[in-house]
Amino acid sequence: MNAAAPREILVEVRGLRSQFGAQVVHENLDLDVFRGEILGVVGGSGSGKSVLLRTILGLRRPDAGSVKLFGENLHDLPEDRRVAVERRCGVLFQNGALFSSLTVSENVRVPLMEHTTLTLHDALRVAALKIALAGLGPEVRHKFPAELSGGMRKRAALARALALDPDIVFLDEPTSGLDPIAAGAFDQLIRTLRDALGLTVFMITHDLDSLHAICDRVAVLAHKRVIVADALDKVERFDDPWIREYFQGPRGRAAQSIKALA
Repeated sequence: MNAAAPREILVEVRGLRSQFGAQVVHENLDLDVFRGEILGVVGGSGSGKSVLLRTILGLRRPDAGSVKLFGENLHDLPEDRRVAVERRCGVLFQNGALFSSLTVSENVRVPLMEHTTLTLHDALRVAALKIALAGLGPEVRHKFPAELSGGMRKRAALARALALDPDIVFLDEPTSGLDPIAAGAFDQLIRTLRDALGLTVFMITHDLDSLHAICDRVAVLAHKRVIVADALDKVERFDDPWIREYFQGPRGRAAQSIKALA
């Protein structure tokens, strides 16, 4: 029997240190993100989840170590090559980060008008498609973010993240602030899009239900590094006090019970 082919690594982090003055947030942090997976990233407050996200995206230069995206170190690239790599990424920032003065359609068209040569007519058509892919009806296109519910704003922000047909999408607490029904629907949307479009998903979350519902692997940030990155059942058995508290506490047991009943 032939050995399984090695999985393609889209994000490779090696020996990362992130430091702010005397405060070291990450030390000798390693992490891989494989093509086609949904990776959930969890960790306590102050563990540096969002710092890791910004570093992978090239918004922050590592203080030590290396970060490669599609095999490239963004900080070593000329501007045109860096932009080309960045276009392969979609980002849903925490709380959506939509432009409040723009409609949903206009928000989705921002990256299209900035990074492509599409005419306005074609950009409108692409924006309409992405909005539909995010599970929103055509009536939403001309609404402003303030006119939307929390769940609809998340979906509008997801449509914008999908605008340039990315290979990988980065989601920062995508279900934060949503009620359980809306959060569950958003989780299933992410899984459906992954399966239909072949996306890779890097998802920072604290939502145990999301981890159980859609994540192929879970990476745990603790003690300034990734202490384990594996399938959820193996992560739950990893011998670490924070993991025991997080996964075996009342909320963790409740999530496990819901999964068992599903």
